[in-house]
Amino acid sequence: MSRTAISFLPTLSLSQVISRVLLMFAALALISGCGTKAPEYDPTANWNAERLFQDGKTEMNSANWRVAKERFAAVEARFPFGVYAQQAQINLAYCQWKDKEPELAIGTLTRFQQQYPGNPSMDYVLYLKGLVNFTPPSAVFSSITRQNPGERDVRALRQSFAAFTELVQQYPESRYTPDARKRLSWLVNTMAENEMTIARFYYDRFAYVAAINRAQSVITDYQGVPAAEPALYIMMMSYEKLGMTELRNDTERVLLQNFPKTTLISNGFPNKYSAWNPLRLF
Repeated sequence: MSRTAISFLPTLSLSQVISRVLLMFAALALISGCGTKAPEYDPTANWNAERLFQDGKTEMNSANWRVAKERFAAVEARFPFGVYAQQAQINLAYCQWKDKEPELAIGTLTRFQQQYPGNPSMDYVLYLKGLVNFTPPSAVFSSITRQNPGERDVRALRQSFAAFTELVQQYPESRYTPDARKRLSWLVNTMAENEMTIARFYYDRFAYVAAINRAQSVITDYQGVPAAEPALYIMMMSYEKLGMTELRNDTERVLLQNFPKTTLISNGFPNKYSAWNPLRLF
């Protein structure tokens, strides 16, 4: 039976076997080729550092942030020790900021500070770092909601304050310092207002000791700011609620001495919510 079955198997010549093997390899190559994506063409592959950098500047000046970021990142990656690498990193951070990527921008600037502490453009790096945090994403809709800047999360503003302060202290003659000083003044007032917002939050919820502590920080940490007037009033009223008459009267005397025209004692706080602020619904 086995001999009969074997006699019916086809007999292949050597040339036929070779042809079938070659056909099999061709089919495998075709199948594997279909699953492989051809590499994307990079027009900048053979560009030198100068051409990459200058093209990045052109795209940056045209507000084409995506392409500009690609060019500056390529300069840094391909020519890390060249003359253009450091400036490309600064420009990359600027483009990230303008392209609404503040976290990436801060990371790039922090990395630059660590890598090149003696760079002659460090004053601009600090200035840019302050700018990135000066207007955090939470401030975008403040003009619509009428939200007081002091009611926002001030973590970014504190970081901005730190960068501008370092710039002013270390580079007093920098051309960026005058503007940094103006921004510092605004930041101080805004952070003081934030403390006042928290103090009133506690006061409205009968947490008078916490309200006193927050209001006290306005007096001690932000001297001379407009928020000092309502801070003293919060302290005075909190002492009154706690039955601490002597401290209440002492605080009132300080309030009248520094703000003789205050209307808070007679009129109290105005409504803290704007009629146009939709956040009051939450």
